[in-house]
Amino acid sequence: MDEPMVDEDEQPPLDQVRRIARAVLYEGYLLWPYRQSALKNRHRWTIGGVHPEPYGREHDGHPWLMRTQCLVEAGAGASVDVRVRYLHVVAREPALVRDGVAEPVPELVAGGLRVLPREEAVEQEAAACGLALEDLARRPFRAAIEVPAGQDAEPLPDTGPVAEGRPVGTVIRHWEALRGHVEVSAEELEPGLHRLTADVVNTTPWPGGTRTDLMRRTLVSAHTVLHARDGRFVSLMDPPEELRDHAEGCRSLGVWPVLVGEEGERHTMLSAPIILYDHPRISPESPGDLFDATEIDQLLTLSVLALSEEEKREIREGDPRGREILERCDGLTSEQLMRLHGVLRTDPT
Repeated sequence: MDEPMVDEDEQPPLDQVRRIARAVLYEGYLLWPYRQSALKNRHRWTIGGVHPEPYGREHDGHPWLMRTQCLVEAGAGASVDVRVRYLHVVAREPALVRDGVAEPVPELVAGGLRVLPREEAVEQEAAACGLALEDLARRPFRAAIEVPAGQDAEPLPDTGPVAEGRPVGTVIRHWEALRGHVEVSAEELEPGLHRLTADVVNTTPWPGGTRTDLMRRTLVSAHTVLHARDGRFVSLMDPPEELRDHAEGCRSLGVWPVLVGEEGERHTMLSAPIILYDHPRISPESPGDLFDATEIDQLLTLSVLALSEEEKREIREGDPRGREILERCDGLTSEQLMRLHGVLRTDPT
């Protein structure tokens, strides 16, 4: 097995690519009405999951393999970068500290807000960069996914009496280990044309348990960003006629590869678990992420503003990203709201 190779200096160059990839990463993270008690937010992490292989092999509909296949036109000496990004589910529990020992409790009050148990997520990335297509055609390259289990604690102020100058409340975050790999290979179809394959496999052991246990061992919202330094990717949605047969021969699993970047740019491809068109864009009128790219910003914003004070209080006491959405919506001016009403754009072509 090859060791992972990461080149921190070679990032896909376009900020627009990173914005699209981040929107994909957090698609469905929280859904309106952004309250933890809502059913849709109690049954989370439903998009782009790469599950532990032992579980996936026994349960249909729970893939343990995500595959991207696409075409890249490149000459001799060309190389590619492959980056897999995903969310790692983290459990967050309030606890009281007694005699130096943290004991989880159903809730705490800190800073005037209730602190309840919930799940968050942290961003993870596995990267394999500077991979020569000629080498990949001879032998696949494998980059390891290895995230150890862990735990940390965050003291909570203002939770009650203080012993020896220390708060009695804390938040404990803990997460399960993740294990897997990214395997990249290439096949030369004709001079100057390769079929590139990037497989993401989750080999995390599965000891059994609930859906909650499963999702904490899953690569959530996983997607792949491919960048060709000296080559050009071929659109799989609208390939040139001479490459149509080769494009139709590409077989991706659980993802849809599209070109990203400025219109006409073909250096970078995003392979995501949601269906996009080539060169997707985030509307410049959008004031921020609402975690539901298939909906209309105006509709979601007005729905947030129509929530009751009790519903808004629950959002404030929940996930910080939900709180950010609420504060952003409450702070919009009339002019900003009108900008969300709709814009007529002409086709630049």
